[in-house]
This record gives sequence, structure tokens and C-alpha cells, in this order.
Amino acid sequence: MSKPVVAIVYHSGFGHTKVQAEAVLAGIQEVEAVEGVLVPVDEVEEKWEALDGAAAIIFGTPIYMGNVSAAFQAFAEKTSKRWYERKWVNKLAAGFVNSASQNGDKHQGMLALFGLSQQHGMIWVGLGLLPGNNSSQASIEDMNRLGSFAGAYAQSNADQGPDVVPPASDRKTASHLGRRVAEAALRWTKGA
Repeated sequence: MSKPVVAIVYHSGFGHTKVQAEAVLAGIQEVEAVEGVLVPVDEVEEKWEALDGAAAIIFGTPIYMGNVSAAFQAFAEKTSKRWYERKWVNKLAAGFVNSASQNGDKHQGMLALFGLSQQHGMIWVGLGLLPGNNSSQASIEDMNRLGSFAGAYAQSNADQGPDVVPPASDRKTASHLGRRVAEAALRWTKGA
């Protein structure tokens, strides 16, 4: 029996969201019985079969001007044939977002990812972590330091490259999301 696949489809304008996507992949790879695959949105035309065959799809995007990037939105619109054919119904879905600001209206972008998944009839998997960095005993080094429940948030300073940001705590949070979705995919496909 083949391993369930968790696909990560993402856009990264400056490399920061790619670092986050790679952290999600690292989390997936911690679950031996699951295979992870990265699909940059600019390569999607050659990889539709990987997405169609996946047990789960994790969507990732930078947040520009309070929403998903134009490149990610173009990908979302290209999924309409899949939507019409109902190819992604009952697949698991999750999301991650990245912006330069602490807030940056990340939640609006996450809602766009959630909305895309629901248009396709997918089952959303949230982060499953309590917020970090929200008390006097907490630190910016905490996982989920940006306090999301819906998915993995990251913040990358605008004046630093992807070799420095997102910080380790945000990469650990992204890894946690990847592992959580991989474990859920494993359980989801065993019941199928």
C-alpha cells in the first residue's frame, strides 16, 4: 500500500514563505508513513496529479496588502476545474501565512485559504496549539507566538532575508502544522 501524500502548495515572493513551506515539509517528514511534496504555484501546471492524488493539501502564501498574494490567488482560480469535477472533496486541508508585520491582517489571508478549501469540500485541520508569548512568563521564542488557531502564522522582518527570518519559533510552529496534518492524513486514509 502506498503512503498517503501531503502536498504543500505555496507562493513565496521573496523566499520567506518558502522557508516556512520547507518547515511544514520537515514536520510532515517526521511521520514516516506519510510522504510530503512541495508544489510552488508557478509549477502547478506540471503537478496537478500530485495535488489530485494527495490525501491532504496545505496552502501557503505571503500576505500582501491584507490578503493572499496575487500569484496564490491566480493558482486558486486555476483550481476551478478541480472544483467543477469535485476532485478535492473530503481531502484534508490546512494553511500557513507570512507577513512582515506582527499582525499584517494575516487572519484575512487565512480565511481566504479556508474559503478555498471549503469551496472544494475539504476538511480543515487547524493548528491545535494554544497561543504562545501571551503572558509575562512567555517569550517570542514560544511556538505559536503569534497566537493563531486556524493555521501557522509567521512574521518576517521586511529588512531581513530568508536566511534569517522567519524566526525559529515560527519555523517550529510550521513544522508542528506539517506533522499534525500528516498524522491526521494517516488516520484519515486508514479509515478509507
